[in-house]
Amino acid sequence: MRSALLHVTALFIFCVALANTNLFSEVEVDLTYEHYAEKKDENMPALLVMPFNCLVNLAYIFMGLYWLLWHRGIKETEQSCYMREVFALMAVFYAPVQWTRLATLQRAPAVLDQWLTLPIFAWVPVWIDFIERAPGKWSLSHAAVLELCSVASYCLALAHERGFEVALGCHVALALHRAVRVQLARGDSRTMGYVLLAMLFCTGFVVLKLLDHWLARHWIFQRLTGHFWSKVCDVLQFHYSFCFLTALTDKALRKTAAQQK
Repeated sequence: MRSALLHVTALFIFCVALANTNLFSEVEVDLTYEHYAEKKDENMPALLVMPFNCLVNLAYIFMGLYWLLWHRGIKETEQSCYMREVFALMAVFYAPVQWTRLATLQRAPAVLDQWLTLPIFAWVPVWIDFIERAPGKWSLSHAAVLELCSVASYCLALAHERGFEVALGCHVALALHRAVRVQLARGDSRTMGYVLLAMLFCTGFVVLKLLDHWLARHWIFQRLTGHFWSKVCDVLQFHYSFCFLTALTDKALRKTAAQQK
């Protein structure tokens, strides 16, 4: 876990440092509570100013810790364990960023909220690359190159006001393409269920967030808003991505072990 923690922390500190400079002062981010359908509660402390949208971030932490400490008797290699731990730590680190954004409405956490989404999505093709190459043919440099390209792609937000959306769309499309390809090549009915659920919740994450204010016209979405449910979908897409990737990793390792006997 030490290597995974070191690498995720290094990336996090790098992004935090740059986000707190003037480099991204022109990036389009929302810095008002009017952006969210959930009403601000003036009687609550800053960390609970929008109670449901704030508290849902705990789900990221619990889910991340679950997969970080996950063990079901499956024999993992050092590299396969690293893939899982990095992804889990990304979820744990991401939650406080979203929470701080809501509590402070400052530019730096808003930029980070956008920026860190990109390397998280990029980890899916990184992990799939490991599944397709393992063992012995994958190296950390493969992951480093893709993650650095992912981090650098946020510069599109400097070039155009919709640059982040373009970068995110490319990340989502790449993750879906690689997931479908590896499922067709190596998956079974169980992993098919996982990937379909991950794709379903990914769609829910995007659609519910976009329709936040429209959905709030209906009483059922006035307390637990579209933005809240989009975050629930995000946690679930994280979870089923873990299910999908760990199952395929186990299959790949078992196949390799059988070939070596």
